[in-house]
Amino acid sequence: MILADVDGVGAFRPDRPLFTDCSATVATGDRVGVVGPNGSGKSTLLRLVAGVDEPEVGTVRRGRNVRVGHLHQQPDLAAGDVRSAVGPSWEAAAILEHLGMGGLGGADVATLSGGQAKRVALAQVLVDDVDLLVLDEPTNHLDVDAIAWLEERLARFKGGLVLVTHDRHVLDRVATRVLELDGGRCHVHDGGYTAYLEASSRRAGQEATAEVVRRNLARAELAWLRRGAPARTRKPKARLAAARTIVEGGPGDRPSGLDLGAAAGRGPGMPRLGDKVVVLRGLGHRFDDGPPLFTGLDLDLEPGGRLGVVGPNGSGKTTLLEVIAGRLAPVEGEVDRGTTVRLGYYHQRGADLDPDLRVRDAVAGRAGQPTWDQVRLLERFRFDADGQWAPVATLSGGERRRLQLLLVLAAMPNVLLLDEPTNDLDLDTLRALEDHLDDWPGTLVVVSHDRALLERTVEDVLVLDGAGHAGMAPGGYAGYEAARRTRAARTGTGRGLRPTAPGREGEAAGGPSAPGGTPSAGGVSAGGPSAPGGTPSAGGVSAGGPPAPGSERSTGGGAGRPVVPSAAGGAGSPGSAAARRARRRSPSTLRRLLGNAEREMAEVAAERDRLERELADAGADHVARARTAEALAAAQARLGEAEERWLELAEELGA
Repeated sequence: MILADVDGVGAFRPDRPLFTDCSATVATGDRVGVVGPNGSGKSTLLRLVAGVDEPEVGTVRRGRNVRVGHLHQQPDLAAGDVRSAVGPSWEAAAILEHLGMGGLGGADVATLSGGQAKRVALAQVLVDDVDLLVLDEPTNHLDVDAIAWLEERLARFKGGLVLVTHDRHVLDRVATRVLELDGGRCHVHDGGYTAYLEASSRRAGQEATAEVVRRNLARAELAWLRRGAPARTRKPKARLAAARTIVEGGPGDRPSGLDLGAAAGRGPGMPRLGDKVVVLRGLGHRFDDGPPLFTGLDLDLEPGGRLGVVGPNGSGKTTLLEVIAGRLAPVEGEVDRGTTVRLGYYHQRGADLDPDLRVRDAVAGRAGQPTWDQVRLLERFRFDADGQWAPVATLSGGERRRLQLLLVLAAMPNVLLLDEPTNDLDLDTLRALEDHLDDWPGTLVVVSHDRALLERTVEDVLVLDGAGHAGMAPGGYAGYEAARRTRAARTGTGRGLRPTAPGREGEAAGGPSAPGGTPSAGGVSAGGPSAPGGTPSAGGVSAGGPPAPGSERSTGGGAGRPVVPSAAGGAGSPGSAAARRARRRSPSTLRRLLGNAEREMAEVAAERDRLERELADAGADHVARARTAEALAAAQARLGEAEERWLELAEELGA
């Protein structure tokens, strides 16, 4: 059944078209992901599909009696409480629980934050019985567990789905087609996010090849015209100018990819970072008389560290960044910042922007005119010559977020705090930001629900469990994600991390602590003091009180260094916990070995895939099949050994 048919639609801004001649059909069972740069018209297209707006050009037809559920980017809820907004059914209550709003059923919607209101609006749409779901950034303001649950629900949805999301895991799992808006044009690709990337790359290559041919033809014509007789000089002037334009120009008006390398931190403007970055000692915070968000947190951020902070909504992730940034004084403990720290903070609200300012004026500040470096930075962030003169008031939500990120990076910080940086940014900007952070030499702390971003950018993960406890996840983000999935599969709740029960402070998300206070593999310590003579809670971040005699507090791997233990924790027998700690390899060594193991796994996996293709192509050649099968078995064995080494190293790093 055809639910919506978009035929030749177009949308325009006063200065340029958003998109033209866009056509697509959505039928029952179709799941269409819409991607494109900020300001390309994604939200506009969704409003046209949902019937909220009428197209300026073209037509949108919907099937007879088709019921549409539309999640706006900025939803507007009717007055009342949350329960009345979503409905009294058991399904509504279950959806609110999965979205982290189960305890706010009686709250007045007027008192909700923007993120909470977005989750209520999402629950409204999901609880309704509709044929077509049109969702604009549904994963914004959701934690990792809620996104995983939403991904499963959308994958099971029997109707049609059109969604805009920056979450690449969701796109790859859910979408059956991807509609790309790029440079005013509309392209439809079969498959999920991976298929879209492959098709987009092929198209770019074809365009580059066509451009080479076009330039060669233009050069030939230009040479011919220049050889013409003087008497014919006046006649071909226009053709000469057109040929020069082609030779000197590029492939259409397609914007170039972002290059953030010189934009933020690798240039001479970034100050050197000393040995001491930020040290947290016994940190704890609560608001008014409410329960503690976290207590007894010790953390030592080291130069070049990469730390991700995860946890359910309301667990204190943003609060922790506010404390590190010096914008909020903690209720207990202290924050010690190094004298060489230049801190950049990209927070969820973003810097206040004067809507009457033009983009270039917002970047130039009091200088009046942007410097040459600032102009280059604007261009790298897709603010071309016209975009730089655009008033801030005319920017889309994503373009504003891109400008806010630009302003943070332009200050050349050597310590960067990112609070949900993927919200409202387009995929091209996210990929470029990740590429930049790969080589950026400063210290990074990221709060994010975006699994792809965390996998790519962080080495260590600090988990806030929502019950006042904090701990490092053994094995970094990969270890945390594995423990979360295991927990979710075992409990069936979709929540990968639960607060520990009273009297079980040493219990980890992956299982109870072993005797002596060491957390189980794959677990995340929920806090509490270490057992006498035992190791500290998961990854070394102690949370919940002072360490027991003979124990130590540390932060474990890359993002932080161990806080020096007291001399009282003397050596024990060769098999004691202290002796085992003394024999451990350093976190930097383990991370290097993990990287080597990951590269080995990738190489062997590529060899295995090649051999599998050769085996399939061998046909009836029994000799070739036997030879290839033997090589394939050896490759699979080497891959298994490499995976075992990786697991052992990850466990040692997290121990």
